[in-house]
Amino acid sequence: MGTFTQADKRRGRRFGVVLGFVGVLLASGVLSACGSSSSSTPTTIVQHATSLVGKRYCEILLVTATGGLHATVYNTYPLNACPEAKWSAIDPSAVATENGALAALPNGPRFWLMDSIVKSRSGTEHIKSFGGIAMIEEATVAVSPADLKATRLAFDPHSVNRTAAFTFHKGRQVYELHDPSGQTWVMQTWSQQVDPTLSESALANLGPKLALPSGWTYTVRTLQAPLVIATETQAAHVLQDNLGNSYSLESAR
Repeated sequence: MGTFTQADKRRGRRFGVVLGFVGVLLASGVLSACGSSSSSTPTTIVQHATSLVGKRYCEILLVTATGGLHATVYNTYPLNACPEAKWSAIDPSAVATENGALAALPNGPRFWLMDSIVKSRSGTEHIKSFGGIAMIEEATVAVSPADLKATRLAFDPHSVNRTAAFTFHKGRQVYELHDPSGQTWVMQTWSQQVDPTLSESALANLGPKLALPSGWTYTVRTLQAPLVIATETQAAHVLQDNLGNSYSLESAR
């Protein structure tokens, strides 16, 4: 298989604005279907994932026009850590053809920053293999023709229904954007899509590298109490900076 083209990568970064949050497969126990091309296992569970900080994951978005233009999102976590050799060798055009999709958009690699996630999940789990990497279906998101263009919209909020709670432990360092209206956005994942060398240790000094809009600021703080981004019963609001890192609107302090 060939490598991603620059257009493929830019499209993946564009979708990261909307979909950086959706990699929240929080399976309890070990899944054994990683080697299959597809599988379905009925399940209804409340999923709780812990020790997430620094865990790597990737996503593939399959875009179809059935019932309106939308993307079905598949995520590697916790089936595998998205092995780089296989990830970089994926041919999005071939993946789209194999799955009868209009397009296959890569989103990753990304790394978690929260300590834990609790998410309600019911129905059937669907696992597919893309280029030999097992991924689980996590969400279906409506998209527009403009979303398919090779452009990114940084600092552009989106409303998302994810029925989950993200927790950052007391004593953790968190990285936040503050918009002109006084709202605070906490970084939930960092990305290596724009800067392949970006690491967690670099986030404290990230501010000068961000192309912040007028009136926006970037700060770092140490939590004096646990921080919970609670969106079980209300929509989450997410955005992405110009380096592809994703943030959630803070719902509690």
